[in-house]
Amino acid sequence: MSSQPESPEAPENPDFDDLTRDIADVPAVEVITTVAVHLMSAAAVNLGLAEDGEKHKDLDEARKLITALAGLVTAGAPEISNFHAAPLRDGLKSLQLAFREASLVPDEPGTGPGEKFTGPVYG
Repeated sequence: MSSQPESPEAPENPDFDDLTRDIADVPAVEVITTVAVHLMSAAAVNLGLAEDGEKHKDLDEARKLITALAGLVTAGAPEISNFHAAPLRDGLKSLQLAFREASLVPDEPGTGPGEKFTGPVYG
């Protein structure tokens, strides 16, 4: 016997057909930009840019997230139009510059996180 009362509103097994149809209704541009924003947020936290930043700073993790973001933005930009891609590029560049600033030994231009996709980033 379960100590939790069963609720008709929250079935144990969700209807995966409904969930699949729901994601199918989301435009690709929305999926791409949402993923990019999540990568940006996670990278910012790992760069120490969030509240209590130093406590969460992890440049190795930030490098991985920025590189993934650069790949997504570079590959996705032609598909989502400049209107949507421009702010993502700006955010990416800001994170790349913040990474360079946060590094004790900065990477050479062209070798920083994501720069194999974006080219060298200069302040």
